[in-house]
Amino acid sequence: MLTNSHHPDAATQVEMFRRMALLKANDERSRKVVTAGRLAIPYYSYRGQEVIPAAMSVNLTDQDYLCTIYRGIHDVIAKGTPLKAVWAEIAGRVNGTCKGKGGPMHLTYPSKGVMVTTGIVGSSMPIANGLAWAAQLSGDGRVAVATFGDGASNIGAFHESLNLASVWKLPVIFLCSNNRWGEHTAYGKTTPVARISDRAAAYGMAGIHVDGNDPLAMYAAAREAVERARAGEGPTLIEAMTFRFHGHVFGDADRYMDKAEKAKWVAADPYPAFRARLIAEGLASEETLAGFEADAEAQLDEAVEYALGAEFPGLEELSTDVFGEAA
Repeated sequence: MLTNSHHPDAATQVEMFRRMALLKANDERSRKVVTAGRLAIPYYSYRGQEVIPAAMSVNLTDQDYLCTIYRGIHDVIAKGTPLKAVWAEIAGRVNGTCKGKGGPMHLTYPSKGVMVTTGIVGSSMPIANGLAWAAQLSGDGRVAVATFGDGASNIGAFHESLNLASVWKLPVIFLCSNNRWGEHTAYGKTTPVARISDRAAAYGMAGIHVDGNDPLAMYAAAREAVERARAGEGPTLIEAMTFRFHGHVFGDADRYMDKAEKAKWVAADPYPAFRARLIAEGLASEETLAGFEADAEAQLDEAVEYALGAEFPGLEELSTDVFGEAA
């Protein structure tokens, strides 16, 4: 149950905004770089969904695990992966997080707990279960978070993962960003239940339905789930309601989306709303928040040029990092 103890203090709220500023700027810069023809990659915009990774990440440590999906660069950056390494990886350069061999669909950075970015819908969940099981066996107190979209809640891996996690009381959080679209198909055309979080009851685990565009509510949901996992009380399914501002993949003209509904969500953009509230409540000054935004742009200037000016991996990399060293 959410309580006042889950209310973030002023410093935490400002830190959440700082991370949101970086995520928003990174998404806008990504689309700009692709549009300019400087980088040819599949890009899945997360614009409009910045609250969820910002609120979850401030409740995690570098030792906690994250398994995310192709629309998860915001998860990776919020968890602390260096921006230069992220950009070098999505550009396929040798100084990227995976030496340029993973690309935007497979970002990994274990020193910050970013264990996998997967291009397979829903596959973040069984991997997170494995990591959570390892944490449970070692007793190291780590928590594993699997992020995914609403469409993934209809595949077998979702149900199998929730069942196993509940039976074994694994310290894992299933974080569903319900942006109301599974690729190009509206939620109601594929999913018979009104709330994905209701499915938690079928597996005997806690389920939280939360406004994923409300920073305070999202923080409280994440905090509750993390505390439950660390206390050995098992997994939580969080359904965070949100809306993506762009089509499934960059270049998708999103003609299938209801224009009035989209306009309503864009008008309720959580980023400027949170920014205005922090100032109105005296939690941060205009100068402080503008400073975060300027710093994000400066970091991106440096990261993009660092990445695009770097070398591609050599042919010898085709056969390295494939097998481990012989025992």
